[in-house]
Amino acid sequence: MPDAEIVRETAKEDGKVFSALYLELRNACILFLSEGADSLGTVSISIPMRRRIRGPSTSSILLGDRNVVVARLLAERLSNMAGKVALVSVFTKTADEMSVAQTFLRLMERVMAKKEERR
Repeated sequence: MPDAEIVRETAKEDGKVFSALYLELRNACILFLSEGADSLGTVSISIPMRRRIRGPSTSSILLGDRNVVVARLLAERLSNMAGKVALVSVFTKTADEMSVAQTFLRLMERVMAKKEERR
């Protein structure tokens, strides 16, 4: 059985540093997205859509009350990309949720691309 895979990425936008720490297990993946130092933020969990059943992904907030829309959207996107249960933590001090969402989405896509390059 292979070991867990870990990928780290950072991005600097508008003078702020954003980081992603990705951990992939056999049956799940965890992604920590942070502005500044690595921190635990609002946590969302999502399961991927089943191929035979149409409808939206299923996600819930487990912890926190800030950036809940961003956390859920990113968890749903990650679970469908990875085809596994996904936990996503979003920590940011920035008030503009939409710009942070775009930054974190780009960072998540870079993490997934880096993961695929390693295979």
